[in-house]
Amino acid sequence: MTDEDLHDPSRPRPTLSEQVGAKATRKIKARRHAGQSVWFGLGMMGLVGWTVMIPTLIGAALGRWIDKHHPGVHHWTLALLVAGMVIGCVSAWYWVAKEERAIGREQEDDDE
Repeated sequence: MTDEDLHDPSRPRPTLSEQVGAKATRKIKARRHAGQSVWFGLGMMGLVGWTVMIPTLIGAALGRWIDKHHPGVHHWTLALLVAGMVIGCVSAWYWVAKEERAIGREQEDDDE
Protein backbone atom coordinates (compact mmCIF):
# COMPACT_ATOMS: atom_id res chain seq x y z
CA MET A 1 0.00 0.00 0.00
CA THR A 2 1.47 3.33 -1.04
CA ASP A 3 0.98 6.73 0.51
CA GLU A 4 -1.23 7.77 -2.43
CA ASP A 5 -3.54 4.83 -1.73
CA LEU A 6 -4.09 6.11 1.80
CA HIS A 7 -5.24 9.52 0.54
CA ASP A 8 -7.34 8.35 -2.42
CA PRO A 9 -10.95 9.46 -1.72
CA SER A 10 -12.42 6.75 -3.97
CA ARG A 11 -10.74 4.01 -1.93
CA PRO A 12 -12.37 2.76 1.29
CA ARG A 13 -10.78 3.93 4.53
CA PRO A 14 -7.55 1.96 5.17
CA THR A 15 -7.30 -0.38 8.09
CA LEU A 16 -5.02 0.31 11.02
CA SER A 17 -2.53 -2.30 9.81
CA GLU A 18 -2.38 -0.66 6.35
CA GLN A 19 -1.72 2.74 7.92
CA VAL A 20 0.99 1.35 10.19
CA GLY A 21 2.58 -0.50 7.26
CA ALA A 22 2.65 2.64 5.11
CA LYS A 23 4.21 4.69 7.93
CA ALA A 24 6.80 1.99 8.60
CA THR A 25 7.73 1.90 4.92
CA ARG A 26 8.17 5.70 4.85
CA LYS A 27 10.29 5.58 8.00
CA ILE A 28 12.56 2.89 6.55
CA LYS A 29 13.04 4.91 3.35
CA ALA A 30 13.81 8.05 5.35
CA ARG A 31 16.40 6.26 7.48
CA ARG A 32 18.03 4.76 4.40
CA HIS A 33 18.56 8.22 2.86
CA ALA A 34 18.95 10.35 6.02
CA GLY A 35 22.65 11.28 5.81
CA GLN A 36 22.64 11.52 2.04
CA SER A 37 20.33 14.53 1.71
CA VAL A 38 22.57 17.18 3.29
CA TRP A 39 25.81 15.98 1.71
CA PHE A 40 24.11 15.29 -1.58
CA GLY A 41 22.73 18.83 -1.67
CA LEU A 42 26.10 20.40 -0.83
CA GLY A 43 27.84 18.22 -3.38
CA MET A 44 25.33 19.15 -6.05
CA MET A 45 25.78 22.86 -5.29
CA GLY A 46 29.54 22.42 -5.60
CA LEU A 47 29.19 20.51 -8.84
CA VAL A 48 26.92 23.15 -10.34
CA GLY A 49 29.19 25.97 -9.15
CA TRP A 50 32.36 24.46 -10.55
CA THR A 51 30.63 23.38 -13.75
CA VAL A 52 29.58 26.98 -14.44
CA MET A 53 32.71 28.70 -13.10
CA ILE A 54 35.44 26.75 -14.93
CA PRO A 55 34.18 27.33 -18.52
CA THR A 56 33.43 30.98 -17.64
CA LEU A 57 36.98 31.56 -16.41
CA ILE A 58 38.47 29.70 -19.37
CA GLY A 59 36.43 31.86 -21.75
CA ALA A 60 37.51 35.05 -20.01
CA ALA A 61 41.18 34.00 -19.98
CA LEU A 62 41.07 33.03 -23.65
CA GLY A 63 39.39 36.33 -24.51
CA ARG A 64 42.06 38.30 -22.63
CA TRP A 65 44.80 36.37 -24.41
CA ILE A 66 43.24 37.03 -27.83
CA ASP A 67 42.75 40.73 -27.01
CA LYS A 68 46.36 41.03 -25.83
CA HIS A 69 48.03 39.16 -28.69
CA HIS A 70 45.71 40.13 -31.57
CA PRO A 71 44.36 43.61 -30.90
CA GLY A 72 41.56 44.65 -33.15
CA VAL A 73 38.26 46.42 -33.33
CA HIS A 74 36.38 43.73 -31.40
CA HIS A 75 37.08 42.82 -27.79
CA TRP A 76 36.85 39.09 -27.19
CA THR A 77 37.00 39.01 -23.41
CA LEU A 78 33.34 39.70 -22.75
CA ALA A 79 32.10 37.60 -25.68
CA LEU A 80 34.09 34.52 -24.64
CA LEU A 81 33.21 35.06 -20.98
CA VAL A 82 29.51 34.92 -21.92
CA ALA A 83 30.10 31.92 -24.21
CA GLY A 84 31.89 30.11 -21.36
CA MET A 85 29.04 30.93 -19.00
CA VAL A 86 26.48 29.56 -21.47
CA ILE A 87 28.52 26.37 -21.90
CA GLY A 88 28.82 26.05 -18.11
CA CYS A 89 25.09 26.58 -17.56
CA VAL A 90 24.20 23.98 -20.19
CA SER A 91 26.64 21.52 -18.59
CA ALA A 92 25.22 22.18 -15.12
CA TRP A 93 21.68 21.72 -16.45
CA TYR A 94 22.75 18.39 -17.95
CA TRP A 95 24.21 17.14 -14.64
CA VAL A 96 21.24 18.30 -12.57
CA ALA A 97 18.79 16.68 -15.01
CA LYS A 98 20.84 13.46 -14.91
CA GLU A 99 20.74 13.38 -11.11
CA GLU A 100 17.02 14.16 -11.10
CA ARG A 101 16.37 11.22 -13.43
CA ALA A 102 18.48 8.95 -11.20
CA ILE A 103 16.55 10.05 -8.10
CA GLY A 104 13.25 9.48 -9.92
CA ARG A 105 14.31 5.95 -10.92
CA GLU A 106 15.40 5.23 -7.35
CA GLN A 107 12.08 6.41 -5.97
CA GLU A 108 10.18 4.28 -8.51
CA ASP A 109 12.23 1.26 -7.47
CA ASP A 110 11.51 1.97 -3.79
CA ASP A 111 7.77 2.25 -4.49
CA GLU A 112 7.64 -1.19 -6.09
